Amino acid sequence: MSITVQTFQFLEDLKQNNNREWFHANKKRYDVVKSTFEETIKELIGTIGEFENMTGVEVKHCNYRIARDVRFTNDKSPYKTWLSASFSEGGRKSGRMDFYMHIQEEESFLAGGMWSPTPEQLAKYRQEVDYNAEELKSIIYHPRFVKMFGDAQGEFVKSAPKGYSKDHPEIELLRKKQLFFWHKFTKEEVISNDFVSKVTETCKTLKPFLDFMNAVIIDSSEPQIKL
Repeated sequence: MSITVQTFQFLEDLKQNNNREWFHANKKRYDVVKSTFEETIKELIGTIGEFENMTGVEVKHCNYRIARDVRFTNDKSPYKTWLSASFSEGGRKSGRMDFYMHIQEEESFLAGGMWSPTPEQLAKYRQEVDYNAEELKSIIYHPRFVKMFGDAQGEFVKSAPKGYSKDHPEIELLRKKQLFFWHKFTKEEVISNDFVSKVTETCKTLKPFLDFMNAVIIDSSEPQIKL
């Protein structure tokens, strides 16, 4: 069961009617959208599991709720206007950098990388770049990777981070406060029969980068959240 144009139509209608009354009146439409998306997630768990350890991971470990947490934001809209899921060993709560899939009327994409690192994690990343940037560069500057994802995205410091010279040969990587990549999909690609295959190939290309980053900044001695 594939994602359909009805999925995008529901999300667009929800954007125009983001309130509980409308949502409950259209609950049957949402149930169909949710079901097709969960089928897509289930398929991806299987295909990504061919190169990533997805043992024990179920749909519920990947899918994000459509209800928003409005406790700490001025925007009190009760629902997200997109669908999303994350895929990794241990599921989305594992603490690992993962493959993040986002489906929305405006744009859909597959992304992954260093989004909101702790100061300790950012320090580990910069230390690795300082000592040995070649492995990371061999991944993110590989022609196939560049063709799929383009340039790195994310915030960066204006000059040089504390403790590093602005003349450091790897200053551009050291300046990064975030380091992530994304690959966009057209609506036609999302609703196509080979969407799962396209996402899987995108994940396979992104995997060496995520493996590198997880090995560098995720401390294996720290307890990971279990399924």
